[in-house]
Amino acid sequence: MIVSICLLVFFGCGLNFAQPGDESYVSKTEFDALKEKLENLETKLRDTEIRQINSDSQIAELKNQERTKVIFSAAAGGSGNIGPFNTDTTLIYRAVITNIGGAYSQYTGIFTAPVAGVYYFTLFHHAGKKYGTVLYLYKNNQQVIMTQNHPAVHETAHNGANAVFLQLQPGDQVYVNMTANSHVYGTDHHTTFSGFLVSQV
Repeated sequence: MIVSICLLVFFGCGLNFAQPGDESYVSKTEFDALKEKLENLETKLRDTEIRQINSDSQIAELKNQERTKVIFSAAAGGSGNIGPFNTDTTLIYRAVITNIGGAYSQYTGIFTAPVAGVYYFTLFHHAGKKYGTVLYLYKNNQQVIMTQNHPAVHETAHNGANAVFLQLQPGDQVYVNMTANSHVYGTDHHTTFSGFLVSQV
């Protein structure tokens, strides 16, 4: 703004400058050169202002992401087999290891997304040989991934795992469903469900 005012003053007063021969005389060439310098200065100031605005915006976004932390890990808990049951059952991981952001409920087994973003989830299971294991990870009412093991006569136990990135909106729910007639081995160390916010979108 200041540079623009200066330019207007120079334009308005250009014809009233001192006459040739005076010590303060400014030729048209000198005036044009000064005008160009002022225009370049105005351009640089405008570019600096734009960079400052962009920088402030990026800092605000980083601060917002820093405030939103969502990380959880939980184990099935207990001290032995969980299941088999006659119907499909939401597996509740009662032994919470980490729950930053409080988005996972140890009472329902459900993770509820607090913010829109891309999340990463993992599920691992350990189980004995007598029954098979079929676990589905759900997003709301949609089956997304699964881990499965069939009963095996020649094994003492079996394990399974899977992982996925999910794009979620606030309020979306993610949980693990164990199908009827299957089971897992539950302790504070076996059979886990974990997830974290990778990036807000």
